[in-house]
Amino acid sequence: MYQVTVLYNHPEDIAAFDRHYRETHAPLAAKLPGLTRYTACWTGPSPDGSPAPHHLVATLYFDSSEAFGAAFSGPEGQAAQADIAHFAGAGLTILTGEAETFV
Repeated sequence: MYQVTVLYNHPEDIAAFDRHYRETHAPLAAKLPGLTRYTACWTGPSPDGSPAPHHLVATLYFDSSEAFGAAFSGPEGQAAQADIAHFAGAGLTILTGEAETFV
């Protein structure tokens, strides 16, 4: 399994970010060919009560790195990537790699 994790920084306008993510970006990303699972987590405080370092963590799963590469090089992947500029002005970090499930 291959995983893509996107860590979105805290936006200035939370309501606008969340609305765009739910109504526009998530539907675009959900169309990625070969996508087997897609989750988003709106982060809460850490166990010690400190604020989370990111506003949203999105995780996308593919069967292989080849499936991931094909998805993001095609028109659906290009559309999802181009949309990032419309709502993620505070920045983001993208992590990719082979994933293992332990439970």
